[in-house]
Amino acid sequence: MHYLISIIGLIFVIALAWLVSSDRKKIRYKPIVMMIVIQLILSAALLNTKVGLILINGISTVFLTLLDYANEGVGFVFGGIANEGEAPFFLTVLLPIVFISVLIGILQYLKILPLIMKGIGLILSKVNGMGKLESYNAVASLMVGQSEVFITVKKQLSQLPAHRLYTLCASAMSTVSMSIVGAYMTMIEPKYVVTALVLNLFGGFIIASIINPYQVKKDEDILDIREEEKQSFFEMIGEYILDGFKVAVIVGAMLIGFVALIAGINHTFDLLFGLSFQQLLGYIFAPFAFLMGIPFSEAVRAGGIMATKLVTNEFVAMMDLSKVADSFSPRTLGIISVFLVSFANFSSIGIISGAVKGLNEKQGNVVARFGLKLLYGATLVSLLSGVIVSFVL
Repeated sequence: MHYLISIIGLIFVIALAWLVSSDRKKIRYKPIVMMIVIQLILSAALLNTKVGLILINGISTVFLTLLDYANEGVGFVFGGIANEGEAPFFLTVLLPIVFISVLIGILQYLKILPLIMKGIGLILSKVNGMGKLESYNAVASLMVGQSEVFITVKKQLSQLPAHRLYTLCASAMSTVSMSIVGAYMTMIEPKYVVTALVLNLFGGFIIASIINPYQVKKDEDILDIREEEKQSFFEMIGEYILDGFKVAVIVGAMLIGFVALIAGINHTFDLLFGLSFQQLLGYIFAPFAFLMGIPFSEAVRAGGIMATKLVTNEFVAMMDLSKVADSFSPRTLGIISVFLVSFANFSSIGIISGAVKGLNEKQGNVVARFGLKLLYGATLVSLLSGVIVSFVL
């Protein structure tokens, strides 16, 4: 029965993308079907095979080891602030981002990361039917972040038509930065984080190919990456340390604001209507949760967490999930966890349009105009990833 629901869910997600397509006649279904098959194979391999388990354990061990190293630095500076046995979120989850950011900077400086991004991007372009720039951008968004990625393609930004710019922005919103992957792994199971990263990479192209279909001409299929200004090794390390700290503080500030706001709204709704705002959103999102393969008995609670991610951010939703994880079945927990691993929320519209506007004001205004459509597409990517995982759990 759950296979039938998953198939209906897959058709439903594709149909939602098709309804807002800019040109349905240009949709190329062959690469879309191919990428869905690849998603199914990869999710089954990662979650249901010994090789996948070994790979995920290896990746999670690397990140957890890095977090241990990061905690050495955090403990040196902030040791003694927390009471024994307590683990403040900012210290244990957010501040390690600083160390991960430094490692990304070193890999960038040694030219290892750009080589990986170009290589994987080139392979992806053979599968997704899109250009080299779009494929590179999707991988680069995963590696360096949704706002920083536009700096690397700054040379081509002013020359891009709106339809190609949409794909670039959709990729940035559908993925997450490697610098915060470790933070996610402290809140949800690492195997679902890794699986979501892989699925979202292909899901972004699937949804963009339906909502925004086009074909890049050979003379337009150029990848012109901006080289970073030459710095000394220690200048670079200092810059990435500060960048990582800024990310940690910004995320922390957003969490303070959003968690407090949600608490206030929940209390107000409870007084007025006898149910919380998140419960109300849960009922609205319950059908989507059910079509992702979540049992009907758990759909309302799961829908509330999904909605929380959309209106706030994934960190708030993951915190809520961690509080009620024991009340969900393993299948539901896996599907929701995969859904949460992306930047698809309202605040990302401002982050992405602001990043582009900082580099090119005209193109930033273009991004702002299709902001809601961008969020719609990125949310469909998360739904698609959840549906794909429901086939194998």
